[in-house]
Parts: sequence; C-alpha cells; structure tokens
Amino acid sequence: MPLSPSALRLYLVMGSQDCQGRDPVWILKEAIAGGITMFQFREKKSSLTMSETVFLGKKLRKVCLKHRIPFIVNDRVDLAMVLEADGVHVGQEDLPAVQVRRLLGSEPVIGVSCENPEEADKAAQAGADYLGVGAMYATPSKSDAGDPIGPESIRRIARMENRPLPMVGIGGIHQDNAEPVIRAGAKGVAVISAITRASSPRRAATRLRKVVERVQADRDAI
Repeated sequence: MPLSPSALRLYLVMGSQDCQGRDPVWILKEAIAGGITMFQFREKKSSLTMSETVFLGKKLRKVCLKHRIPFIVNDRVDLAMVLEADGVHVGQEDLPAVQVRRLLGSEPVIGVSCENPEEADKAAQAGADYLGVGAMYATPSKSDAGDPIGPESIRRIARMENRPLPMVGIGGIHQDNAEPVIRAGAKGVAVISAITRASSPRRAATRLRKVVERVQADRDAI
C-alpha cells in the first residue's frame, strides 16, 4: 500500500509487554479514538508463546483494518506474512531491507531504523518507504535503543543531498518534548510508553496528536 507521510503523524508501537497488565486490544482501540495514525505490533521479550503472539496479532490487525490504520510488524517478516500486515519495520541488525523487499514484494510498507545520513541513504537504496530515527531521548521502553541522538540527527538527515525518505522520530517522546522532533524535519512521532503507560491512552494520544499537528502546520506555513 502506498504510504502517505501523514500516516506517520502519530505512530503507536506496542506489544503485550508494554501494557502493564492491561488489554492491548483495549489500549489500541483507545489510542485510535485519540488519533493515532499508524500502528506497529512489537512483541518483544514478552511471556507470550508464538501461537499466543499470532492470536493477539490477529486481534490487533482486525482493529486496525476496521479503522483503516496501517498495521506494521516489528522485525518478523514471517509473522507479518501470517498476519497479512501492511508492512514490516526492521532495525540495522535485522534482516536487511533489500531482502525484506524481495520476500514481500513491492506493495508492503517497509520502515528502517537509522541514526545518520549514511544509514538513511542505504535504507532508501534498499527500497524502504520511511525511516524511524532515534532514540530521540532516553527511553525505558526499548532496552536496545542505544544512547539518545536527539532531534539534531533528524535535521542532519533532512539536509542530505538526495531527498530523504519521510522520517518519524522515536525514543522517549511525549507531549512535552515532541515539538523539537517535528521542527527538525520529522513527519511525525512514534511512541510506546507515552500512550501505553498513560492512565488514559485516548487522552494521551489526543494531546500528542494536537502537538504534532500544530507544529507541522507551523512548518508548512513557512
């Protein structure tokens, strides 16, 4: 499916391990009501078996289909194929994007995590559709996120000679620090705990979406 940059406005990344005992399906529904525009199923270091992961993934996929929210799977191409996902997001140490593209074909969305212009250029040449840049800030949600690289990393990629792919900032982002990420050139923000750990995922999503839309409107007006 063609990826509109607006789909990156507010990108929820979540697995059962992020929900603190609450129902992931409920959190996803609330987040969609609050305004998320894309969802990534990231079941990592959880207690679920593979069959349980597939069962949960199918329920989350069904919710996304109903609300026309792009459904992306983290890392696992095989799981993405089983769930008939809209795409896959891979990191620098996962299956290379060029191989993912060969396995999935031209239609599915492919996102690639990167930190610098060199990785961004490599992802574009491999056939990626968007970049996940981070970690923006320190984050408790991803033990493999590495040291924070800040919004300036997005600005450096945005200044590449070749037009960069649409970017979404990720890592430690919440409503109080999302603005610099968008001003640096990101099309949106990807979050985990800012929504999954909120007492009201719906309100948290609404507030984040308002910040992103306001700052993006300011940038577009320049």
